[in-house]
Amino acid sequence: MSGDEVVDQNRENAAESEARLASVFDTAADGIVVINDRGQVLSFNKACEDLFGYEAADLLGRNVNRIMPEDYARAHDAYLNNYLETGERKIIGIGREVQGRHKDGTVFPIELSVGEASTPAGRQFIGILRDLRSRKQMEDRLAKAQAQLLHMTRISALDEMGAAIAHELNQPLTAILLYLQSVSRRAKADASLDPLILEVIDKAVREAERAGEIIQRMRQLVEKKAPARETLDVQELVRNCLEMAELGSGEGAAYLHAEVEPELPPLMADPVQIRQILINLLRNAREAVSDLADKKVTLSVHRNGDALEFRVRDNGPGVPRELVESLFRAFSGVKEKGVGLGLAISRSIAQNHGGDLRLEPQPDGGGASFLLTLPVDLPDDSASRHLNSLMKNQIAEE
Repeated sequence: MSGDEVVDQNRENAAESEARLASVFDTAADGIVVINDRGQVLSFNKACEDLFGYEAADLLGRNVNRIMPEDYARAHDAYLNNYLETGERKIIGIGREVQGRHKDGTVFPIELSVGEASTPAGRQFIGILRDLRSRKQMEDRLAKAQAQLLHMTRISALDEMGAAIAHELNQPLTAILLYLQSVSRRAKADASLDPLILEVIDKAVREAERAGEIIQRMRQLVEKKAPARETLDVQELVRNCLEMAELGSGEGAAYLHAEVEPELPPLMADPVQIRQILINLLRNAREAVSDLADKKVTLSVHRNGDALEFRVRDNGPGVPRELVESLFRAFSGVKEKGVGLGLAISRSIAQNHGGDLRLEPQPDGGGASFLLTLPVDLPDDSASRHLNSLMKNQIAEE
């Protein structure tokens, strides 16, 4: 091959490379902007045009600070000059969240990564920009959902606490009333007693009766009501629960996994209450594996006849045998924080939906596995009978 042919071949190769780069540049989902060492825009791809509302022709040769908010724009040239003089990197090769400005003046969050290239025309900087608005909106929705869950948990905790207090006080109060009534009858039969003593005893009986009425009203107030059911997509429910369970962990979702059987039917349930159960189980599991090097928490969903089975498993140390019997009783928690109502509330919610929540037997050191069972679509009378049966069994166990 002659020298001229080699030159022609090199030109063809260079042209092909430029064509490929141009195709990548124009079809990239992220915005790409190229500037020179004076901050002038050299290239502005289609994604950038959509992101900022400018045509490339509007910005070519102009300072890139036109797509920045005022505070960023004023400082940008100084940052660029400082880097050129000192080589001190503040964003190049690092990447961070900054703000961009749309042509209409709207300021919005973007993720910016900057690279550097030396060219015959001088130093150039390539910025990769990603719109963060959808991510921020998702984070806001998750934060609001988490706040709603926290609110519902507190309400449920108050309900459970009221029911527990009413139940615990009812028996000793009844005994006190019976003792007072017995003393009252004997005192009235003894004519030698001071009438003032009889009056005091009668007042004590009346006050005990009034306290009993207050306890009964408290029990009626916290009596379980039918949940507000909605049609829930199981896949979306599981995804939302995993996202909310990882909030605040600081570790991401690397060890939180989902295994959902395909083509599951919709679930008729109260979305807030069911999320409350699953997130409580997931966070308990997350705490159980927090000290392990190889963490694993799995939320699986399968259909079993007319019910859906939500199973939360972890590879932690498991539940000690001595705690199994009292695990779902109110005020029996062993955590340093909390009052031991989480699992009690969760089982109460599950049973109020016609389902149940239980701990599955596991070998020692085999972790913990909690099974939430919810009916797919039981008729009202069937659900009611199922709930009554579960409640009777629970009372018998207690």
